Amino acid sequence: MNNKFDALKDDDSGDHDQDQGSPKDSEKEKIEDEDKDQNSTRKKMVVPGAGEHPLQYNYTFWYSRRTPGRPASTQSYEQNIKQIGSFASVEQFWRFYSHMIRPGDLTGHSDFHLFKEGIKPMWEDDANKMGGKWIIRLRKGLASRCWENLILAMLGEQFMVGEEICGAVVSVRFQEDIISIWNKTASDQATTARIRDTLRRVLNLPPNTIMEYKTHTDSIKYSLGRLPWSGEC
Repeated sequence: MNNKFDALKDDDSGDHDQDQGSPKDSEKEKIEDEDKDQNSTRKKMVVPGAGEHPLQYNYTFWYSRRTPGRPASTQSYEQNIKQIGSFASVEQFWRFYSHMIRPGDLTGHSDFHLFKEGIKPMWEDDANKMGGKWIIRLRKGLASRCWENLILAMLGEQFMVGEEICGAVVSVRFQEDIISIWNKTASDQATTARIRDTLRRVLNLPPNTIMEYKTHTDSIKYSLGRLPWSGEC
């Protein structure tokens, strides 16, 4: 899988060690060059390959895992979440997804996140802080199918709410699994209602399925009295 990820890196990554100069004079320049390259890497967005089918937005897969019961903080969460890679086309998505373990096969306290490129899967991110998420709790055995249906609907723009969708999360827990979709504006009731109805349809949920909408502001307030674990449902 690593070679799939490496293909998305800049072609010149790793070139910094090739320039040799006097140790004193070149050391500062080398550090500055590395900083410049790292900054350009962060700003550079992945693009569709030749002949590929572009998505309306670029997306990034993330993964996180923690030990239950261990104290957490926003800082430790941000350090713990790992970026898998970004994609801009249907073909690039399938290259990632076909090699990823399915949520139903994950163990412990694990999460997959799929967010628009440039948005971190954290309540505090500028794109998320005024928003919220729809939450559905699933019995064991349903997470893999529901996650696939959700992200395909999201990539295919089936929610029809413009730029409101930020991303989606599947959270694997010991007794149940949780799936959620995040949007930018919690106060826009028409948008959250449309997301709810589309979510119910694409997941083929029974009419009596309990769906909960939680604003990220409430999540942050709640976390202050518990463990401030960003992204926790």
